[in-house]
Amino acid sequence: MKAKLTLVGAGPGDPELITLKGVKALSSADVILYDALVHPDLLEHAKPTAKKIYVGKRSGNHSYSQDEINQLIVDHALSDGHVVRLKGGDPFIFGRGKEEIEYAETFNIATEVVLGISSINLPGYYGIPLTRRGINESFWVVTATTSDGKLSKDAELVAQSSATGVFLMGLKKLKEITEVYQRHGKGNVYAAIISKGSLEDGKLLLGTVDTIYQLKQQTKVASPAIIAIGEAVGTHEYFYENIQNINEKLKVL
Repeated sequence: MKAKLTLVGAGPGDPELITLKGVKALSSADVILYDALVHPDLLEHAKPTAKKIYVGKRSGNHSYSQDEINQLIVDHALSDGHVVRLKGGDPFIFGRGKEEIEYAETFNIATEVVLGISSINLPGYYGIPLTRRGINESFWVVTATTSDGKLSKDAELVAQSSATGVFLMGLKKLKEITEVYQRHGKGNVYAAIISKGSLEDGKLLLGTVDTIYQLKQQTKVASPAIIAIGEAVGTHEYFYENIQNINEKLKVL
């Protein structure tokens, strides 16, 4: 028996968005430690004898701390063999993947990473480009809520640029984010909220910096969600219609 850890990116929700390499890893796993945002259908790729352990972390509800997850990886790799750590999105984009790899390697456990489609690609899933020729030349990805619970200082930098801002873990910080943009005269810039990724009940909410917070309050958009702000967001097909009717057309909650 060889102790091994494979980090597998499960993608942003839709179970068909996992890679073939990820499926192969799941089918060879002796133990699967999976996150809250992992679609349950993905566990069907596991062999019948595989142990499946939920280690999800959601806002205000952690089944295991990160230190406990690290130790579970090591314990099961040394006692069972091949551990697959199945993580939503991509393991190396705000996924603490590097921390888990480094901890396992201190115990001489072999490691491998299988990349996944990150949630930063979700705007495209809903028809929103992050970049558009003649409109913007870059996009910034920011974790809206820092480890100390505050809004990232990078929000100020994004708001001053022409880049599309993509804010992860930012639903509770939405009002603060919009206030940053408004301070820089960007109240009319287009904004979108994508709720629950590419899961079956995923939702898209469209508005502007000045209206998106109120729309979010009215529709009770659920976490997890990402926020995209920028002129490129406005090239979504529904923005060519009357923006006041967008939410009715999209049949938002």
